[in-house]
Amino acid sequence: MIQQSDVMALLVEAAPGFSQAWAEHLETWGNDALYVAGEEFASHLLQLYQAGDLSTLHLVGKAVEELHVKGSPWVKEFATIGLLEGVQNVWANSNVDPDRFLAFLGPESHRWWVGLNKFWSGQAPLVRADG
Repeated sequence: MIQQSDVMALLVEAAPGFSQAWAEHLETWGNDALYVAGEEFASHLLQLYQAGDLSTLHLVGKAVEELHVKGSPWVKEFATIGLLEGVQNVWANSNVDPDRFLAFLGPESHRWWVGLNKFWSGQAPLVRADG
């Protein structure tokens, strides 16, 4: 089972270009504030998308799927709220359709993405995997 302490190593392995930003995060926050790191990671993913680095985004999608499938309850929640919601917010605030990230997600991550959308649109009272 993937634990909280394993999350960022898995993500940095998928997107090695984030390693410097992760090192800076560690200097500032230590291992705390992983949700802040999730938003920083979402910004990095946007840069990768805008640069056309789709191969790294595919690797990240596999890593996020692994977090959803093999993670502890905390890790699964982080994969949804810290990462997927981070992508939705960061990309939308940068005028990039966040749904473009869907192409990189596995089936379980896709279900959580849909669940987030239903929650934020008022179609569901809480975030849960859907569709």
